[in-house]
Amino acid sequence: MSDVAETTDVPETGEAGAAAGGDRVSRLEREGDIAADYLEELLDIADLDGDIDMDVEGDRAAVSIVGGDLDQLVGGRGEVLEALQELTRLAVYRETGERSRLMLDVAGYRSDRRAELEKIAADAVEEVKASGERVSLKPMSPFERKVVHDAVAAAGLTSESEGAESRRHVVVLPA
Repeated sequence: MSDVAETTDVPETGEAGAAAGGDRVSRLEREGDIAADYLEELLDIADLDGDIDMDVEGDRAAVSIVGGDLDQLVGGRGEVLEALQELTRLAVYRETGERSRLMLDVAGYRSDRRAELEKIAADAVEEVKASGERVSLKPMSPFERKVVHDAVAAAGLTSESEGAESRRHVVVLPA
């Protein structure tokens, strides 16, 4: 059986902002609860051990499955994780009638991959600054491209996505 832990990270705002923020947080917590129930059932059906952690990060619910051997829920390059995230988002949509931006992580795959991508982005930024030429990266998933775009922007440069979906990649542009 899975255990569910819940934390919320929401900045304090004024009274009106707190009420509006509270509604948003409540909605995101509900998304997390629905996702946790769906994932708990999936773990039971697959006879996998795992704990489910829920959080609210910025403007999205974040759900993580941690524990035993969960590599089969990640897949070779995260493709199973991507599919599982979409199925979980559909389960939330079925219950709420609203599109979810829920982020799912399994066994720390996304957090580890985020660190790798930030390094790739930093290297690309340095190459662009040194050469003055644009740098194209390998094709990436939407999650991966978002991480790279954010890292490039934080470094003071701009980037854009190019290509069709399976070959969609980030291009880092000179200043």
